[in-house]
Amino acid sequence: MDDVRASSAWVASHASHVHVDFTGIEKIVENIGPIPKVDWDFEGIHYFDNGPLTVQYLLVLDAMNFCFWPDKDLSYDHLASGLKAALQNEKSAFDADRLQKYTGLQLRELLKWPRPLPLEEERVRLLHEVGFELERSFDGKASNLVKSCGKSALNLVCLVTRHFPGFRDHSLYKGHQIFLYKRAQIFVADLWGAFKGQSYGEFDDIGSITIMADYIVPAVLRQLGALKYSSTLASIIEANSEICPGSEEEVELRACSVHAVEKMRELISSKLGKQVLSVELDLWLWASGIQCSSLQHHRTLSIYY
Repeated sequence: MDDVRASSAWVASHASHVHVDFTGIEKIVENIGPIPKVDWDFEGIHYFDNGPLTVQYLLVLDAMNFCFWPDKDLSYDHLASGLKAALQNEKSAFDADRLQKYTGLQLRELLKWPRPLPLEEERVRLLHEVGFELERSFDGKASNLVKSCGKSALNLVCLVTRHFPGFRDHSLYKGHQIFLYKRAQIFVADLWGAFKGQSYGEFDDIGSITIMADYIVPAVLRQLGALKYSSTLASIIEANSEICPGSEEEVELRACSVHAVEKMRELISSKLGKQVLSVELDLWLWASGIQCSSLQHHRTLSIYY
């Protein structure tokens, strides 16, 4: 996570299209009040049985938790609740051997979705990858993966990115490697939220993870005044034009979001004397964003968020 923080800070200091506005961050902190506690389960859309099957569900969910916007009717809620229903209908639906065999059509049937999913082939490929590696290295069980991290969020992010290439969320930016690891970190955050910091969600270093840089958080940070966009980038987003994955604009949007929230968290601690986790700020920002129907976010076809 030091790599995520350091490389995001490097991007923020060299950015051409996105500016982290520290005056804006100070104003947010001055007016923030108590950070609203956001319930992880978002009105019961997730599967939860307080045991290993929940861990299996969450790894499958976060393997496919990316890029919903090309289908205007599809959302994260559809994926989470669809996988929940599939598991409730058949407890073996996410067994490692079965994950390796799903086709795009079978995945649609599992989710009860009437047409091809965005980046469907990639979602199927990542399911196969998860099933194969779980079977090869963890006796088929995501719970064994989590047990092997020694209650360390940092170790779990490292394990996930080491064993599952599809979670290796990094880019080259102006000759430097930038690390973001959104889906690996959100797996940790989901475990922590689902199990309320106990059992499979107990991490002694939950404060080590950053926000999960996605589509929504940069847009909310811009709305709040923590980020400023160049006129060219603003025009691209307002026109709903696509931004290429790995482009300077795309990397800056995500990395500057991470850096802005880290600065926000530090200010909350130093000026208000309150300790707040990056994951708590992330939940608050994301929940605020999905409730705002007029919010315009950038559009990038990516498996990483």
